[in-house]
Amino acid sequence: MASNGFQNTSYNDRPPSSTGSGEADVASDPASGGFFLNDYKKHEDLKIMLDGNKDNLKLEAMKRIIGMVAKGKDASDLFPAVVKNVVSKNIEVKKLVYVYLTRYAEEQQDLALLSISTFQRALKDPNQLIRASALRVLSSIRVPMIVPIMMLAIKDSVNDMSPYVRKTAAHAIPKLHSLDDEQKDSLVEVIEKLLADKTTLVAGSAIQAFEEVCPERIDLIHKNYRKLCNLLVDVEEWGQVVIINLLTRYARLQFINPNKYEMEDDENKPFYESEASNKASSDDESDKPKKPVYVMDADHRLLLRTCKPLLNSRNGSVVMAVAQLYHHCAPKGEVGLVAKALVRLLRSNKEVQYVVLSNIATMSLKRKGMFEPLLKSFYVRSNDPTHVKLLKLEILTNLATETSISTILREFQTYVTSSDKEFAAATIQAIGRCASSIAEVTDTCLNGLVSLMSNRDESVVGESVVVIKKLLQMKPSEYKDIIVHLAKMVDEISVPMARASILWLIGEYSDRVPKIAPDVLRKLAKSFISEEDIVKLQVLNLAAKLCITNSKQTKLLCQYVFNLAKYDLNYDIRDRARFLRQLIIPNEKSGALAKHAKKIFLSSKPAPVLESKFKDRDVYQLGTLSHVLNVRATGYQEIPDWPDVAPDPSVRNVEVEIPWKDNLLGTRDSKKGKKKEKKERGFYSESESSEEEESTTSGSSESSEDSSEDSSQSEEEEEEESESEEETESDDSSGVEDIAVSLKPKAVAVPVKAGVNHKATQSESGSSSESSSSSSEESSSEEEVVVKKPTKKEASKSKTSTKKASNKQAAAMLLDLDDFGPAANNNKTNGNNKTNSTMDLLTPSLSSDLSNMSISGSTPVSMVSSPIQVQRVQHDLLNRITGNGLGISYAFTRTVSVFSPKLVSIELTFNNTSENELKGIKIGEKKLQSGMEMQDFPEITSLGKNTSTSAILGVNFCDTTQPAKFEIIASEKAYNVSINAPVGELLQPFTMNEKEFITQQGKLAGMNENSGKTELPENKSDSQTINERILTVANVLQVPSTTDNTYRYVAKTMSESALLLVTIKVAEDRKATITVNCEKMVICSMLVKDIKQILSKK
Repeated sequence: MASNGFQNTSYNDRPPSSTGSGEADVASDPASGGFFLNDYKKHEDLKIMLDGNKDNLKLEAMKRIIGMVAKGKDASDLFPAVVKNVVSKNIEVKKLVYVYLTRYAEEQQDLALLSISTFQRALKDPNQLIRASALRVLSSIRVPMIVPIMMLAIKDSVNDMSPYVRKTAAHAIPKLHSLDDEQKDSLVEVIEKLLADKTTLVAGSAIQAFEEVCPERIDLIHKNYRKLCNLLVDVEEWGQVVIINLLTRYARLQFINPNKYEMEDDENKPFYESEASNKASSDDESDKPKKPVYVMDADHRLLLRTCKPLLNSRNGSVVMAVAQLYHHCAPKGEVGLVAKALVRLLRSNKEVQYVVLSNIATMSLKRKGMFEPLLKSFYVRSNDPTHVKLLKLEILTNLATETSISTILREFQTYVTSSDKEFAAATIQAIGRCASSIAEVTDTCLNGLVSLMSNRDESVVGESVVVIKKLLQMKPSEYKDIIVHLAKMVDEISVPMARASILWLIGEYSDRVPKIAPDVLRKLAKSFISEEDIVKLQVLNLAAKLCITNSKQTKLLCQYVFNLAKYDLNYDIRDRARFLRQLIIPNEKSGALAKHAKKIFLSSKPAPVLESKFKDRDVYQLGTLSHVLNVRATGYQEIPDWPDVAPDPSVRNVEVEIPWKDNLLGTRDSKKGKKKEKKERGFYSESESSEEEESTTSGSSESSEDSSEDSSQSEEEEEEESESEEETESDDSSGVEDIAVSLKPKAVAVPVKAGVNHKATQSESGSSSESSSSSSEESSSEEEVVVKKPTKKEASKSKTSTKKASNKQAAAMLLDLDDFGPAANNNKTNGNNKTNSTMDLLTPSLSSDLSNMSISGSTPVSMVSSPIQVQRVQHDLLNRITGNGLGISYAFTRTVSVFSPKLVSIELTFNNTSENELKGIKIGEKKLQSGMEMQDFPEITSLGKNTSTSAILGVNFCDTTQPAKFEIIASEKAYNVSINAPVGELLQPFTMNEKEFITQQGKLAGMNENSGKTELPENKSDSQTINERILTVANVLQVPSTTDNTYRYVAKTMSESALLLVTIKVAEDRKATITVNCEKMVICSMLVKDIKQILSKK
C-alpha cells in the first residue's frame, strides 16, 4: 500500500508549468498519468487570458510570455493566440505583441503573413513605437513574396517624422538586401537619403546599412563627411564605432599619408651626422631640392579633432575604434595620445583586456616609445588568466630597449618560476627574443638560460635548451663550453624537443667537440628504439654528419643506426635512413649527389630570427575580428593604401541651400543705358560702381572694379540712404535669408519673382528686352544676386526724398508677391494689345530674364528662345452641384511659397453660385500620405452669393504624385476633396550653364536616366513652339545651348532639391529624342511620358 501511495503521488502530481502558473488536473482523462500529461494543456491559461476581453489579463499574459522568451524557453506554440492581439487598442499590449512577433515571425511565416495587412495599417499608427515595431516585424518575415511591401514600407518610414522610425528603417535595409539583392539599387537611394539625415539617432544605423549594402559607394559619403564628423560626439556609442570605422577607410582613400615625407627621410639618411658636420663646407648644399612640407588637409584634421574627445568614452569599443583610427591615419607625433586611454581599458573584464592587449601588441612593434612610459601597466598580475599573461609578456618583450631591459629581465626571472608551465615556457622564449634583439644582454641571457637547465621542471629545461640552441647559432664559436655542457646533459633531459635540439647542435658543430660527439652517438644508438620520432630523426642526422667528418670512429656506428631505422614503424624515419645511406655510404649504385654530401650536410646555415607572433597581424585593421584571430574573417574589408596624390577635396563641399536662392540665381534687372552690376564686397568696406557711363560701355565685370574710386561718392550716398542694400549685398547672402525669415522691406530689395512687374520698373520693360543681346557684363558670376540701384538723377536728390522713394518701392514689391492671392492681381498688356490678368497667365520664374544671360567665350548662342508666358490650367476641385452651390477650382502658380520652399503653391478659386451667403470656409481634416505637409489658407469668414475669391494653399507632395486628400468646410458642412499634382509642377527652375549641365548629366547616367522618342508635327517643330510646350508641361528653366536643334532645361524637385535635367534633340526628319536625368526615377519616367505626349500633339 505504501508503495502504491508513493506511485500515485509521483505519477499524478503534475509539476508546475514553465511559466509558474498552476494548471488544473484532468482526472477523468484515462491518460492522466504524469508521463502523458506533461504537455497536455501547456500554456492553456495564457491562451485563455489572451483570448479574453480584459486588457489587464492580456497585459499580464504578454509579460509572462516575454519573460519566457527572455529566459530562452520556447513559446512558439502561443503564436496564434498572440498574433490575434496585434489589433489590440491597448498600447502596452501592442508593444509586447510586436516584441514577440519580432522573435517568432521568421519561424511562423505562414501565420505572420495572415496579419500582413495589420502590420501595414500599424505603419500609419500615431505612436512612433508602434510604427517602428510594425516595420521591425515586417522585415523579420523572411518571405520573398512580400519584398515589394517591405520596400514600400521602408521608403515610407525613411520619410517619417520620428527619428526612431527612421532608425528602424535603416535596420530593415540589410534584412531586405539579404532577402533580395536585386533591390540594391533602390536601397542605395534610400540609404543616400538616410545619410543626409541630421539626426544623431539615425546616423549610426544609416552608416551600418551603408556598410552592409554598398560599402564600395564611397561617393555617397563625400557630401556627408563633415556632418558625420561633427555629429560623432553626440551619436550613440555603437553608432560611433561604425562611423569611425567607415571614416578610417574614407581617410585612407581621400587623404595622403601624413607620415609620407618622414618615411622618405628615414630611408635617405644613412650618414646624417657626417652630413650635418660637413654642411658648412659643402658647395652644392643649396642646389639640393628641398623636402616638401606636408600640410594636413582641413578635413583630415577635422576627423582627428572630433574623434579625440571619444578617448574618454566609457565604452571600450569606442576607445578602441578611435585608437585604430589614430594608428592608421594620424601623424606619428599624435598617435601617442591613445596610449593612456588604451591602458585605462585594461581595468575592464578579461575579454576586453584580451582584445585591447592584442591591439597594443601590434602597435608596440612599430611604436615602442608610445607605451614605454607605461611599462609597469603591463606587468603580469597573479590573478591574470593565462591568455592575458601571454599577451602582456609579448608586449613587454616588444618594448624592451637598452634602457629598460634590466628591469624587464628582473621581472622575467619571477615569471620563470610561475606554476603555470605554459606561461613559464613563454617567458623563456621571451628572454631568448630579448637576447637576440639586444646584443648587450646576450651573454647575460645565455648564462641565465644555462642556469635554468638545472631546474626541476622538465618543461622549463626543455624550453631553455631550445632557446639556447637558437641563440648559439648566432655565434657558435664563442660558446663552445655551453655546447659541451649540453652534450653532457643528454642523459638527464627527457623532453623530446630539447634532446633533439642538443643532438642538432652537436652534429652541426661536431668539429668543436670532436671527442664528445661520437660518444653521444654511441649512447643514442643504444636507446634508439625507445626514442621519440623527432629524436630519432636527429640521431640519423648526427650519425650522417659524424660519418662525414670522423668516418673512422663512427662509420660502423652509423651503419648500425641506419639498419635500426630501416625497420622502424614510422615511414618518415625509414625513408630518411634509405636516403642518407645512399649519400653517406656510397656504393656502385650511388649517384652524383654522394660526391657532394659534405656540402649538403655541413654547409653554413642562417641563424633563426626570433620574431613576434604579432609581426604579420599589421596587415589587418586594428580592432577587427580578423586581427584578433590572425585570419581573414567573412565580411572583412581591407584597409586601403594611401593615395599618392590626394583626390579632389571639393567633393566634400556642400552648398548651403538658402530658401528661394534657386529662383534668385540668374535674375537680372536690365535697363537701357542704366545697367548696374553688383560687385563682391570686403568685410569692412564695399566697392561698387554706380556711374551710368560705366554700365553702358564696359564689356565685363572688371570695368566696375576699375572705376571703384570714381564712384566712391555715390556709394557713400547709397549707404546713407538705405542700410538694407548693404545687407542684401553682403558676401554671405544674408539678405536672401532675411526674406525667408522675416519678409521685412529691407530684404525685398532682392527680386523674388522674375515674372512680376514692379511699379518702379514697369515703364522700362520694353528696353529690358532690347538690351538683352549686349549684356555680356553680367556673366561674371552665376551666384550673384543683382540689386536695383537708383539712377544718377535719383542719386542727386535729397536724402529725405530718396528714402521715401525706396520705402515705396519696397512696399510695392511686398504687395507684388503672388503668394498673397488676390492682392497680387496686376493688369498687363501683351503684344496683341489684349489685357490679361496675371491670375490667368503663368510666367515661369527667371524665364523673362533669359535674354540677359550670356556664355563666356565668343561662341554664339543660338538655341535660346524669347520669354514665354504660359497660361495657367484650371482644375476642378469641388463641383458646384456636389458643393451645394460652392464651386472650387485650383491652379498651380509656380511661385515660391512664403512659408517653405518645399511647398507647392496652389491658388484656390472659390465661386458661390448659391442663393445664400457661405461662412467659415476653411481646411478641415487632412488625410495626407506619410511625409506630406499642408499649409492651410487663412479662413474665409464669408463669401456672398454670386461672388468669388481666391486663396493660396501650400502642399509638400514629397516629390510624389500621390494625391493630397483633405476636407473643405463651408457653413459647417464638410466636403472631401483631393489635389493631384502633375509631375511637372513638383519642380522649381534652377540656373546652370551648359558646361555644368553636361557634367551633371554624366553623373546622373545609368539608372537615373530615362529616354524616349517621338515625332514632331510639321507646323510644331520650331524652337518657339517646343519651348512653349515644354514650359507648359513642366516648371523648368532653359539652359543656353551652343548646339543646333538641342534644347536643354534644368530644374530641381521641390521637396528634396534633386537635380532634374531635360535634353531634347531634334533631328532633320523632325524626330525628337527626349532624355530626362534625375535621381527620382519615377519622376523621370513620368516626365518623359508627359513631354512625349505634348510634343507629338498636333
